Amino acid sequence: MSGLTQQEIERLALLAEELAESIQVVGKILRHGYESVNPLASNPTTNRYDLHKELGDVKAAIHLMQANKDLDEKCISDFERDKLRRLPRWLHNEHDGVHRF
Repeated sequence: MSGLTQQEIERLALLAEELAESIQVVGKILRHGYESVNPLASNPTTNRYDLHKELGDVKAAIHLMQANKDLDEKCISDFERDKLRRLPRWLHNEHDGVHRF
């Protein structure tokens, strides 16, 4: 019905999974902090480490989609620059760390 190929569906599913896993780590950081670890894990890592890993996985999914022409890298970069220019207006607690783009 969607007109998507099986390959496109698979890449979108991968992206959705990786984004969801990143959101889950963000929730853990908000609740427990960056340096917290799961005490029940056999090989515990910090939430900060886990966020780096999950965002790397998101970037890999995006790269795969770009390589297959699902996404356009320049278009994404253009939107990124636009967002960075507009963002400082909406950040209330980033007085010293916000760069004006």
